[in-house]
Amino acid sequence: MATSMISSDDYVSASPVAERKRKKSQVEFSKDEEALTIRMFNLVGERWSLIAGRIPGRSAEEIKNYWMTQHSTTELRK
Repeated sequence: MATSMISSDDYVSASPVAERKRKKSQVEFSKDEEALTIRMFNLVGERWSLIAGRIPGRSAEEIKNYWMTQHSTTELRK
């Protein structure tokens, strides 16, 4: 029975920093959109559709995805 040789190069995984940068590039928000999202999150929590209603051209899903990739859900509300 032949055994295959597997090198460490076969198991390349992205570092957490590289993974976050990749996700960050998927959704781009302006500084104003980010600031408004943070303020709204502090007021209404994870009610993404309410937050999306305040940002023209953004869907609730898009805002949720942005939040989940950029901010921890355990982040303290300021």
